[in-house]
Amino acid sequence: MDTIENKEVVLSVRNMIKDFPIGKSGSKNQYMRAVNDVSFDLRKGEALAIVGESGSGKSTGARILTRIYDQTDGNIFFKGQPLHEYTEEHGSLEYARQVQMIFQDPFGSLNPVHNIFHHIARPLLIHNRASKNAVTKLVYELLEMVGLNPAVETAEKYPHQLSGGQRQRVAIARAIAVSPEVILADEPISMLDVSVRLGILNLMSDLKDKHGISFMYITHDIATARYFAEKTAVMYVGHMVEWGNSDKVTQTPQHPYTQLLLSAVPEPGKAGRRELSAKKGEIPLWKPDSIGCPFAARCPKATDQCTKSIPLITQISEDHFIRCHHI
Repeated sequence: MDTIENKEVVLSVRNMIKDFPIGKSGSKNQYMRAVNDVSFDLRKGEALAIVGESGSGKSTGARILTRIYDQTDGNIFFKGQPLHEYTEEHGSLEYARQVQMIFQDPFGSLNPVHNIFHHIARPLLIHNRASKNAVTKLVYELLEMVGLNPAVETAEKYPHQLSGGQRQRVAIARAIAVSPEVILADEPISMLDVSVRLGILNLMSDLKDKHGISFMYITHDIATARYFAEKTAVMYVGHMVEWGNSDKVTQTPQHPYTQLLLSAVPEPGKAGRRELSAKKGEIPLWKPDSIGCPFAARCPKATDQCTKSIPLITQISEDHFIRCHHI
């Protein structure tokens, strides 16, 4: 059996940067840098969790990969080809078929005036995945695959007639209908009841393990990242601060920010919560000419060096990396 490291790299990102204008001037200071020098590989059948607080750049990265946004700088490769070459050769619609997205709000991502059958059948027809005669059978098969039984009754319902967990399963069925290589799951369980979150994670795990779909799983919950993903990247203010094998990142965290995130995870059998170690400080608005470590204002280990230069990448062990001056 192939290990993760031997599997094909489906999607690769190198030194990705995304700036958004915050003023009318062309000055560097009139831009916010939402993503800064981000690089990673996503292999076939692998899940990469992107973890961080709101505003860390997680969703921006996903929207770049779906071409909702264009990157300011950096390179994206799909199946070994630069993305612009791939879309020129195969077309943007083919790339869109192969890289699907599941959004945080399952109700907001479904059209309330159409029934569930319409939501699943439409991508099948747009991407020519089935003839009109074969669509009905395939829709029912997809609904059964994601655990929405009886499929015939579910297909006739409208989004408001389903629970939040059922709606998210519809969104997953719609995404896998076109046989994608990659699914970008943006906080797919954060708006669901705790009782149904595990079911959605297990469904995505089955798709990953049995169908070879690669997942980029965006979350603020590092505990679910450890459960679902083989690899984890922790982001803060658009920067990857620690990344690698999920067990290593979560069991032996080295960056103070990763340690802070883990300290907020309740431990079964222990009363109360562990003491948080971060200093009180503002989350910075990062700009193209900002300097230093983005976590310096909140880091208990920060020194003058941390405010003057961004840390270089340090390899802690095999498949475990960090950006920190104090390691």
